[in-house]
Amino acid sequence: MPASLPPLPIDDALPALHAALADGPYAVLVAPPGAGKTTRVPLALLNAPWRADHRIIVLEPRRLAARAAAAQMARLLGEEVGQTVGYRVRMDSRVTGKTRIEIVTEGVFTRMLLDDPELTGIAAVLFDEFHERSLDGDLGLALTLDAAALRPDLRVLVMSATIDGARVARLLHDAPVIESLGRAFPVETIHREPDPLQRLEDQVTNAVLAALREHEGSALVFLPGQGEITRVAERLATRVPANTDIAPLYGQLTAAEQDRAIRPAEPGRRKVVLATSIAETSLTIDGVRIVIDSGFRRVPVYEPGTGLTTLATTRVSRSGADQRRGRAGRTSPGVAIRLWNQGQTAALEPFDTPEILAADLAGFALDLAAWGVSDPAALLFLDPPPAPAWSEAVSLLKSLDALDATGRLTADGKALARLPLHPRLAHMVVAAAAEGDALTAAELAVLIGERGLGGDSIDLAHRLDRFRTDRSKRADDARALARRWAAQANGKHAASNLPAGWHLARAFPDRVAQATGRGKFRLANGRQASLELTEALAASPFLVVTDITGAAATARIRGAAALDRADLENLFAAHIVSETVLTFDEPSASVRARRIRRLGALRLADEPVAVEDPEAAALLLAEAAARRGLDALPWSREQKAWRARANFLRGTLGDDWPDLSAETLAPGVAEWLAPALFGLTKLSEITGEHLRTALDLLLPYARRQEIEALLPSHFTAPTGNAVPIDYSAEGGPAIEIRVQELFGLTRHPTIAQGRIRLLLVLLSPAHRPIQTTRDLPGFWSGSWADVAKDLKGRYPRHPWPDDPARAAPTARAKPRGT
Repeated sequence: MPASLPPLPIDDALPALHAALADGPYAVLVAPPGAGKTTRVPLALLNAPWRADHRIIVLEPRRLAARAAAAQMARLLGEEVGQTVGYRVRMDSRVTGKTRIEIVTEGVFTRMLLDDPELTGIAAVLFDEFHERSLDGDLGLALTLDAAALRPDLRVLVMSATIDGARVARLLHDAPVIESLGRAFPVETIHREPDPLQRLEDQVTNAVLAALREHEGSALVFLPGQGEITRVAERLATRVPANTDIAPLYGQLTAAEQDRAIRPAEPGRRKVVLATSIAETSLTIDGVRIVIDSGFRRVPVYEPGTGLTTLATTRVSRSGADQRRGRAGRTSPGVAIRLWNQGQTAALEPFDTPEILAADLAGFALDLAAWGVSDPAALLFLDPPPAPAWSEAVSLLKSLDALDATGRLTADGKALARLPLHPRLAHMVVAAAAEGDALTAAELAVLIGERGLGGDSIDLAHRLDRFRTDRSKRADDARALARRWAAQANGKHAASNLPAGWHLARAFPDRVAQATGRGKFRLANGRQASLELTEALAASPFLVVTDITGAAATARIRGAAALDRADLENLFAAHIVSETVLTFDEPSASVRARRIRRLGALRLADEPVAVEDPEAAALLLAEAAARRGLDALPWSREQKAWRARANFLRGTLGDDWPDLSAETLAPGVAEWLAPALFGLTKLSEITGEHLRTALDLLLPYARRQEIEALLPSHFTAPTGNAVPIDYSAEGGPAIEIRVQELFGLTRHPTIAQGRIRLLLVLLSPAHRPIQTTRDLPGFWSGSWADVAKDLKGRYPRHPWPDDPARAAPTARAKPRGT
């Protein structure tokens, strides 16, 4: 390392770091922003004896940080990038045979590990900015620690600005923790109360203009995403001072555009850098003395239930806000302007959620399977992956035939694992290779992974057309990458390309979508999403959706391609289910049948057909009858009596007797009513005969005999007349009978072997009630005299004896003249 380098705070920690790595293979370095760890530590380790002539790998979470770190280290050595210091990122690589420090992104490092588990020729792996806790970072560390079992000479250093060093040290087998002081210039923090009636872009624009008037230096402005950056840039374009340049900074820009954003402003000029969270760490932009923080960031959120990853705009965490604030004090005193009130800071989440706890784990699970691990518990992770997301990932890989039933990698899975793509996209490319169109699929995979290539159209087919004619360096690099992927899949380019929708449907079968109205779509996984009505795709009957933002109720489609109906039928012939669905139609009170063809939640066909399942139809009729009220069915008087007698016995003699009330019978209609309705499709077709069959199930013959013995249906009067007993009467079992027919009775009529007295409703010869009693002998000897006197006056031709208990019963009047 050149002796002429300016001193940095990290220099004081370097002796302890050298000693730690000389004594053992692991160490943890905690150094705040501005300490110089990213560029100074790798250079300091070049001369370590244990390095010999092997390479040092430095991991960075982002391509921008990797290129910037490599460029800065090369400048310090007075060399070009690609000599002693190089970098390797997606779509770009600057390494040679002379390279000894290689800055790589975490995803690229995972591929390096899978290709060479022993990390041949590598002396040390340095994990920079590990506090960001990316999924690739956690995976890379776990695999590196596993690989170290084969390489006891391999050094592993975890570097971070804000992290629980002791916790990481325990993961690294109780590695020593070295701490360094940072070099932070004073930063004044100013809070601006947000205006709830003003758009975020307007609030940020006003804050930037005020800051440029009130403070010196360039400004770094944090915004959630590309859309907000574009709108703020448009607002500022004609309002900033003439000596001020506006520089967007986000992941989808070309390397040259990103490099222009992070370069210092020209002498005599100022710069306003409008950035996403990409600028929170690893970067020092000379001249920045003002930070304006909107307080928001855009993060991917995975929903295991739908298999979808959507972008959500969320509040920045406290640690993230502190990282942003620190950007203002990297090279000189500065000011941080926060667009929220001071009290809201305490309500922010302390740290960002580690990606392993909130991400789609499909690629992670495939990489573990390629490593030979089917259970993540076999490796060392700071946080184990959540069981639901892991289960979803394994299920997806099995559906792609990448894993067998035991979770082991299949031959198809090995083909997918060779491609540095999400398993969905790898499956698309591999499948297309078999069809002779791997290049088209690989180009689509590039477009999905690289926003902005081919324009910003929602329609990926349009983006693909533009991408193929784009002559920019970024597009050239992307096409070269697609050709490499196609070659890795052993695919050849076909003379006639298959449509974009065909390929994308292989990657996203659960996101094939069907129009439910112009601009409104239902996905095969059941999710709803919509397009602006002005989009040409809004009129498509079928889509394949690749990108969605927003919550379930307001989800917007951000990437899709049209899918031809015939292609859908060909691709998913084995998954389309044809079924006949029976429903009860309330207006006609009948069962209707429809033949429906489905792909997941999509309804491809729906037409009326004849009812061909009489058993299912009978059940629907029975359930409909229960909903409408079982007592509304055409029960005969006798059937109603049987039900009433059974219910009375249950109420008096105990639960051994069935409850035949409508309320109790309704839930069990499938067992007793539906069998009797076999062959019927309408409620109007139900007759008393069907109900007799049903009642036979509820009250078998033997039970009826018991009931008849205990509760006869009729009472036989002394005259021989059979009088029906009403078991549903409010006062209990009752009969209505003319009083003359009971003359001669000295005991009150009973049922249930004498245990229950009948309620007697005594009638006049004209069948009008004259008395109600449960004590007939008491009535004879009591109030009968008064009742008889009244009856003699009204019915003189009938006998009204003074002692009815000794009189002969009769149902007739006296003959004339007697």
